[in-house]
Order: sequence, then C-alpha cells, then structure tokens
Amino acid sequence: MNVIAAIATGVLMMTSTVDAAPARPAVQRYPMPPINGTPAPFSKAVRVGDILYLSGVIGRTADGKVPDGIEAQTKAAMDDIGATLKTAGLSYGDLIHCTVFLSDMKQWPAFNKVYIGYFPAGELPARSAFGVNGLALPGALMEIECQAYAGKK
Repeated sequence: MNVIAAIATGVLMMTSTVDAAPARPAVQRYPMPPINGTPAPFSKAVRVGDILYLSGVIGRTADGKVPDGIEAQTKAAMDDIGATLKTAGLSYGDLIHCTVFLSDMKQWPAFNKVYIGYFPAGELPARSAFGVNGLALPGALMEIECQAYAGKK
C-alpha cells in the first residue's frame, strides 16, 4: 500500500503545473508607437496562438516621413517588419505569408529586388500582391502586411 501511495505522489508531483512556465495570454498585442505624435488606431502586431499578425507597414524614415523611391520605401518597410519580428522573438524566416500593395505594378521588379534579400535562402513566405490606387500616407508607393509562425520550433 505504501508503494502505491509513493508512486501516486510521484506521478502527481511530476504532472503538477506549479513549476510550469506561466501561460501566455490568448491574445498578445504589440502596441504601435505614436505616428507624428498622434496615437495610432491599431496595434503594430497581434499574436493569437501560434500566429503573429503584423499590421500593414509603409516604409518611413526615423522622422516618420515616407522616403523617395520604391527601393527606399521597401527597405524601410522590411526593416520595420524585422524590428517587430525581433520584438516577438522571431525573424524573417518565420514569416509564412505576406500581402503586398503597390501603387504601380510597374514597380514590381524593383520591389522584389529589395524584398528577396531579407529572407534566408529557400525560406520565402507565400505571398499575394495587389495594385492599388491609394495608400494611407501621401507619397507611399507600397505597403506590406505579413503573418509569422510563432509556435514552438
């Protein structure tokens, strides 16, 4: 009888959640810093389960201005995405899907030239692209939104 009690106690101790890491919230939000001093009406990213949903990003300089040219805007947007991924403990290789919005589809090759350089060889996310007739900031030529796998590896 003592052996059975000892085994049962051991099993209970091994399966106890007392020492387990605290569960992360079901929804985790990454706040967007103010844009030109104005609070943003959205989160920079939201993690739900194993997926991190990043808001659309328009490439901006440190002073909040949209740089000239598709290459500069793409680089600024991808750098911003990289910073958000890093905050969540992720990297470009964790991106699973991106949606690109271009104000001029003729800029597609120049966009791709910059975009592809951010990914490890062979680890490109799935992608959709749309030509649009306007974006949220004056002078913006592109916007990109992405989702990343944020589960256990």
